[in-house]
Amino acid sequence: MRQKFSDSSGIVVAALRGGSGKTLISIGIIAAFKEHGNRVAPFKKGPDYIDAGWLALAAGRPCYNLDTFLITKETTLKTYHYYTLNTDIAIIEGNRGLYDGIDPEGKTSTAELAKLLNIPVVLCVDCTKSTRTMAAAILGCIKFDPQTMIKGVILNRIAGTRHEKNLRNSIERYCGIPVLGALPKLGRQYFPERHMGLVPTPEHDWAKESIKNAAKIIKKYIDLKALSDIAHQTTPTASPAPFGNKIPNNLNFRPKIGVFRDAAFQFYYPENIESLERAGAEIIFVSPLAEKPLPEIDALYIGGGFPETHAEKLAQHVEFRNELYSRAEDGLPIYAECGGLMYLGKELVLGDSSYPMTGILPIVFGFSKKPQGHGYTIASVKKKNPFFKIGTTLRGHEFHYSKVLKWDGDDTDLVFRMEKGTGFLNKMDGVCYKNILASYTHIHALGTPVWAETMVKNAIAYNKKKYKLNTKTG
Repeated sequence: MRQKFSDSSGIVVAALRGGSGKTLISIGIIAAFKEHGNRVAPFKKGPDYIDAGWLALAAGRPCYNLDTFLITKETTLKTYHYYTLNTDIAIIEGNRGLYDGIDPEGKTSTAELAKLLNIPVVLCVDCTKSTRTMAAAILGCIKFDPQTMIKGVILNRIAGTRHEKNLRNSIERYCGIPVLGALPKLGRQYFPERHMGLVPTPEHDWAKESIKNAAKIIKKYIDLKALSDIAHQTTPTASPAPFGNKIPNNLNFRPKIGVFRDAAFQFYYPENIESLERAGAEIIFVSPLAEKPLPEIDALYIGGGFPETHAEKLAQHVEFRNELYSRAEDGLPIYAECGGLMYLGKELVLGDSSYPMTGILPIVFGFSKKPQGHGYTIASVKKKNPFFKIGTTLRGHEFHYSKVLKWDGDDTDLVFRMEKGTGFLNKMDGVCYKNILASYTHIHALGTPVWAETMVKNAIAYNKKKYKLNTKTG
């Protein structure tokens, strides 16, 4: 049955640690509420693309990231309120443990986000080989910061009826909060995983079926009515001001900005695409995997993804690679992140095989079994480039297993100094060539608003250049 909520009512699904099952439970909760007719606004705390993609598929609408390291608290509040308008409930999946952050104060933790928004928390706990001790752990979380509103618990990986009964009795007796459900250990794996967590939804043929199964499990084992009541208990913190949604009226036309989007390139914050549109761009989605030519565009944004899993097909599309090379040499503005950086290089080396990429940048990439860069980044812009002024500080994140095997460029072509994070090479990042800037660092457009504005300005300048050339030759 559909529940009646005020705009912005929601819950944070958190855990004691990573790997507790909160992603699968969040997906199932969202899908179950949606099946009951609720308009669910999904959010993911922290820098994440893959989990957010699954949450979006479950909700049938984009999932937005809430991250107080990448964007300001004020903008975080705006984001939450703007994307919960005309919805019934918001489900925010936390990351790692409830109080985990980048410093002892936990400033970027899931708990701090819940307090900022004034939203209750439901803890998902992995109960493997534990009973009464789990009550102590949950009580510790409640007492650790009483301002964090922990209002319920979901038990995961229960061994049987007796195990569940012991846990329920202990938690409700000592912690004073309700157990909202108990999920058994699931024998069948519905969500395939890889080194970055879940396999992205575009690569999973049974994604929708997996989500249906998750909803079925949640409806069977979790009290959704109690969960919705908890979501409705508090009034979220008010938003400082609404987002603007108007295209600048001083534009004579909307430049076309291409965005790679397919199974190889899929790591984009929806806010980044929307920010380009708000800045005046017309978005043209492009697939280097498809047997289609590169369309006429005025700039190109290549996000991250898994080009290594599609290296052979990317290499086979020779005409596309050659056309992109030609336009890059002609001055096409290109902004690339991680997987996009790799595609702009000379080749990808995977084991004993080597796959040619565009060759625009003189880099050969290889891969490691361990992450070569992982976590938040702070980059200081030290040198001239087409996108950011010298002295700008960029907050972002990196997560890659690829590494630089060969770099035939000059270190003067690297324009970012990494104050935090690994970067491209020797604590530097941001490979700059002509109108191209490519880095391992992912940025969030709401935390770096100048990025979208500059992308559009560069696109307009390139379009004017093309128009003048065409006029002269015509």
